[in-house]
Amino acid sequence: MYRQYYAQVVEDSPGAARMRERELLERAIRLLAVAKIKGARSRESFEATSNLRQLWTIFIEDLGSEGNALPETLRASLISIGLWILREIDSIDSGGSDNFDGLIEINQMIADGLS
Repeated sequence: MYRQYYAQVVEDSPGAARMRERELLERAIRLLAVAKIKGARSRESFEATSNLRQLWTIFIEDLGSEGNALPETLRASLISIGLWILREIDSIDSGGSDNFDGLIEINQMIADGLS
């Protein structure tokens, strides 16, 4: 689902692409907020982490491609953030963490930067 939607984002103008990326991040943030309330071992938690994992896997793939127009240092920084997010997701899914606040905060900062 995300790959097809993200392919449309890439074809859009830069402004429209940023808006769609922001929408995807805001949806992920809403899911994380519900997961935080329901708990790290809940169905909502697994739904939120799966959603965020798919999203950041696509983001990282795109950031690593030669066709990405962002400056190289920004791309590298975002890839590093994405890898941290993926590690946090794995930690939550394995029961080693419940750091929803960290994931929400980082993703909100990135979403805010896209406006």
